[in-house]
Amino acid sequence: MPKFPSEEWARQYVEKLNSSEAYRDSGKKWEGDITFVIQKDEGNPTDSFLYLDLYHGECRKYLYSANPDDVPKSEFRYIGKYSNWIKLIHSEIDPIKGVLTGKFKLEGSMMKIMRFSKAAKDMVNTATMVPFEG
Repeated sequence: MPKFPSEEWARQYVEKLNSSEAYRDSGKKWEGDITFVIQKDEGNPTDSFLYLDLYHGECRKYLYSANPDDVPKSEFRYIGKYSNWIKLIHSEIDPIKGVLTGKFKLEGSMMKIMRFSKAAKDMVNTATMVPFEG
């Protein structure tokens, strides 16, 4: 079982995302990339970054790193502390409400994200399917 966050977890997540019919449908008009920023806290000692190149319901490329310089600049950044990411993956936090309540920060167009809130939820639902050690 992979540790979250890790390269192995990221690979399994992208595999499940690309095989998800729900995400393929909800993200079919999406074009853009996003970086998930998992900030260190008491549960995880370092920051981690997962870059996803998303296009029409598919992740064309991903990159996981603990070094921010390794990750390409993306249209969006979804930023939160490790403990909140764990809650998100356990479906205890909704991805949009997480931004509205300050548990996560979104850099990029909120208007565009709101048009694709179903795709955001499907991405989180897919993350819940990847078993992990936290």
